[in-house]
Amino acid sequence: MTDHAQEQDMEIEALEAILMDDFKEIHSAESGLSTSNRCFQIKIAQDEEADKLVNNPAQLALIFSHTEKYPDEPPLLNVKSVHGIPTEDLRILKEKLQQEASENLGMAMIYTLVTSAKEWLADRFSEDIGDGDAEADEAAKDDIIIPHGEPVTEDSFLAWRERFEAELALERAKLMPESALTAPKEKKLSGRQWFESGRASVKGAATVAEGSDEEDEEDIDFDDDDFEVDEEDMLEHYLAEKSDSSAQSSKRGS
Repeated sequence: MTDHAQEQDMEIEALEAILMDDFKEIHSAESGLSTSNRCFQIKIAQDEEADKLVNNPAQLALIFSHTEKYPDEPPLLNVKSVHGIPTEDLRILKEKLQQEASENLGMAMIYTLVTSAKEWLADRFSEDIGDGDAEADEAAKDDIIIPHGEPVTEDSFLAWRERFEAELALERAKLMPESALTAPKEKKLSGRQWFESGRASVKGAATVAEGSDEEDEEDIDFDDDDFEVDEEDMLEHYLAEKSDSSAQSSKRGS
């Protein structure tokens, strides 16, 4: 003869050891069951992976009470939403658990029903998580910036820089006053002109003089060609001066 009370006590001890804080005894008035026997509540939540994906995962409470001849007859069952489970879903789950209890008569079945409820919870609300991931993926696609144009390479950059520097030089030339462009040509003298102007002796004297104010001197830029004096021009200049000197001496003697 089966000792139903003993089997029920053994099952309660096993559930306490396995479920620990998720298992507790509650008052019959809180159970929603039509019984004055001891009533127990088991808290069931989504698995740890689902907890990471959503801020407030769905949770439910499985409530049961042993009948006099349990496990040879089904226990009294009820389900409540702890968080996020609609009433219609609770009704479907309760019918499912009652059907499974009828199929497992003759053996302790509460932990089997807990496992089944947890699987149902995962299947039911994993769809919502999947929909949320799809929406997040679509939002991420909208945020992606698609690059336009050709990629920059070393050769293309060097070609661009050459064009840029040429354009910059052209713009500067346009802004430069015309006098600045013509000034070097106006100051440039030939070798003979420079020699005849007497600036060679002036320049030599300026280098020997001490304490001269360089700011007062005319600053003329000369190219190397300025100092290439034609020897024939110098000889002609010397003979002309010599002839003038002889003529003046003849006049004085007469």
